[in-house]
Amino acid sequence: MSDLQHPSRRETLKLLAGAPMLPLASGMLGALFASGPANAAGNAAYASASFTGMPAPALDNPDAMASTAVGSSLKIHFKDGSSQEVKLAYHAFFNTGDMVADGRGNTVLAGGYLDIKGQPIIDRSVPGKERPFFSDGPDGTSLLKLNTTNVKGVRGKPVFAVVQFEYLSQDQHGNDMYGVLPSPMAVLTLDQNPKTGHLKLVQYQPVDTSPAHGLWITCGASLSPWNTHLSSEEYEPDALSIDQNKQFRAFSQNLYGDPDKANPYHYGHLPEVTVQPNGTGTIKKHYCLGRISHELIQVMPDQRTALMGDDATNGGLFMFVADKRADLSAGTLYAAKWHQTSGEGPGSATLSWIKLGHAASKAIQALADSLKIGDIADVHTTEPQEAGFTKIPFLGKSNWIRLKPGMEKAAAFLETHRYAALKGASMGFSKMEGTTVNAKDKIAYSAMSYINASMLDGSGGIKVQGPEAGAVYALNLKGGQKDDGGQPIDSDWVPVDMAAPAALVGEMLAAPDALGNLANPDKIANPDNIKFSEKLRTLFIGEDSGLHVNNFLWAYNVDTKQLARILSTPAGAEATGLHAVDEINGWTYIMSNFQHAGDWKLKKDKASGAVKGGLHAKVHEQLDPLIRAAYNDKFGASVGYLTGVALAKN
Repeated sequence: MSDLQHPSRRETLKLLAGAPMLPLASGMLGALFASGPANAAGNAAYASASFTGMPAPALDNPDAMASTAVGSSLKIHFKDGSSQEVKLAYHAFFNTGDMVADGRGNTVLAGGYLDIKGQPIIDRSVPGKERPFFSDGPDGTSLLKLNTTNVKGVRGKPVFAVVQFEYLSQDQHGNDMYGVLPSPMAVLTLDQNPKTGHLKLVQYQPVDTSPAHGLWITCGASLSPWNTHLSSEEYEPDALSIDQNKQFRAFSQNLYGDPDKANPYHYGHLPEVTVQPNGTGTIKKHYCLGRISHELIQVMPDQRTALMGDDATNGGLFMFVADKRADLSAGTLYAAKWHQTSGEGPGSATLSWIKLGHAASKAIQALADSLKIGDIADVHTTEPQEAGFTKIPFLGKSNWIRLKPGMEKAAAFLETHRYAALKGASMGFSKMEGTTVNAKDKIAYSAMSYINASMLDGSGGIKVQGPEAGAVYALNLKGGQKDDGGQPIDSDWVPVDMAAPAALVGEMLAAPDALGNLANPDKIANPDNIKFSEKLRTLFIGEDSGLHVNNFLWAYNVDTKQLARILSTPAGAEATGLHAVDEINGWTYIMSNFQHAGDWKLKKDKASGAVKGGLHAKVHEQLDPLIRAAYNDKFGASVGYLTGVALAKN
């Protein structure tokens, strides 16, 4: 076992004793805990860790509601019965929209949008105020190190972060910009202080995404076991109606300068980024993991089996088993069938697996380059008056599909949602978001953000009660499983059942509380990003809730079953980009982001425009000016991490 699994008290307190007092700040979140040689006395062996939660911020402290608020602490327990507690606070790297160093003596716009030629895309919505677009939606983040580096300006140890930016909420005029700009991505070079663990940005390098045809709505991400950044492209554009898709045509215009050039089959896949020793990144897109609403993939310890989130209505649970370790370029794709054992609350089921097909990425990319949906299948949105069609659920509606002869492979990997439904997979999940794994116990976790719509109506054999506030499901992993054709599945990490632990189920309120919350603020609501720390035995859960006035970051100890709120994002913001890293140069980090602070959910009178209700009706007037002042008039978001600020001995 490594020293990180059993650090001494001296090792555990390295950061916590030496970290500076930091102010609460805005932006992307994180947490940093310690292990490694220390400057604090004591040699007792580490036993466990627990978090002391914080109350939800209220209007008697509007600054806390309008910022990244941290009132939690981490308690380290030692085998001699003693413990030490550390308070937590927030530290930022930069705000999107800032000009940051590129490591070459120049500056670059953080979160800035670039076209296929690497040129800035300009917001011209307000005459006389033209400026480059930049994102208010940092999302998936991976923190990693390389054995060999050559970045100048690093005084301590170089650490890298890959950060992707999902979308921009609106332009300067207020027009909706969701999904109409190609998602940017960057590699950050961070200077890690070996004495304190403090991270400082020294270089920001945009990733050239042109080899991947640009990127479409990059959401959650994970670090692969082989040290690469596994990205995502969610809400794949429907090829059936692409000519009428104004969003996709605007995306194509902004990316290529031509509304007709982008190919829908190039999007909805899994991009992978490799960080280079000079702090740049190279990208490739894998076409063989299914074209779905990719959210957050988790590769299991075998380095072959991948469980995938599918953030869609009538989504599925998908698994990919690669042919080779540490190589996602070829393998077999499966979709789960839910065999319900209980419909109470979020329900439970055993799982079986339907084989969709085997393919190599290059072969599917070639099909994507050459095929249109009419080459693969006949698809109708109303019932056709001819034989041979099968009715399937698709994105909250019904389709009727008839496959063209010999097009099974193309359908499996380019029309995955439709083909999985045709094959009998349970395509009834609603907004299945992040996935992660507790390797020691062989339990995977999957976040179901909203349990509503297709999960309530029997789609795919799923018919449960809710709640709308969602839940995190636990999935036991086993070997020796067979697919629907009776063939062995070559993995020891196959999910065999699915049920939600009681502490990880949201709770709707009968009526809004005094602040306006529609779901119990002391329980999770609409879980999104999830990550597991083996060292801390803790499942971290970030919210994307339209039911909590503030979204929270939670820590759930899988041994004690205790849930603690450890951070609150600004009101109206979404907690994203969660990443737990058990060890980098002797330090343990937990990263997280937020998006779109002050994205108010209000009900207004059509005639007068007066606010008549909605989630944020009681808070927006007081908090809006505070958020505008902190986050570049609500166009910006910050990138940073949590750190320890005080030490107490028990």
